[in-house]
Amino acid sequence: MNTDLPEMYADTSAFSYHVDSDWYDELDRYREILLDDWPAAPLEDWYAAQSFLAREASLIDNGRFNDWLDLFTGDCLYWVPVNPGGGDPRTEVSHAFDDHRRLTDRVYWLRTGLAYSQLPASRTRRLITGIETTDIDDEIRMIRSNFVIHEFRAGVAKTYSGWYGHVLRRADEGWRIRVKSINLIDSEQYHENLTLVF
Repeated sequence: MNTDLPEMYADTSAFSYHVDSDWYDELDRYREILLDDWPAAPLEDWYAAQSFLAREASLIDNGRFNDWLDLFTGDCLYWVPVNPGGGDPRTEVSHAFDDHRRLTDRVYWLRTGLAYSQLPASRTRRLITGIETTDIDDEIRMIRSNFVIHEFRAGVAKTYSGWYGHVLRRADEGWRIRVKSINLIDSEQYHENLTLVF
């Protein structure tokens, strides 16, 4: 990936400078691998993947969104595609296609207490199962899992289900999320105010 930063993109509050054609090509590669067959993982890697997903789920369900944001790389993607299995974000709409700057905005917005669609705030609990993991190389680990999220807000209970695709990159402080793809089983259907964090 091209890491040279043109001066016009130096202000990252205005641009997602890392999303370029090379980055989309990388996303295509990840998407293909997430949909492929994987060999059984060594037990140690499987436990590490399970532990990572449990930690992330706990942070979200307990509203610790700043800590959750710390799990992401600076050049991350949080993606909720409309097309089942991902589709092509170059030409297709997504429920969410957030880089780190946009994720930071989302977390700030949730923490203001002024977001109308989160008054009162959602209470959620998620179940994660069917965990699979594979290492692409020493730096990239991929995790695939199924999820069910129960949400309760303003007297209404909702359930969301689907599968996660996590692409993790090794960092000094441990694994960090490079890509999180949230694939709802009914992704192409109408969804009212998907403001909860998946």
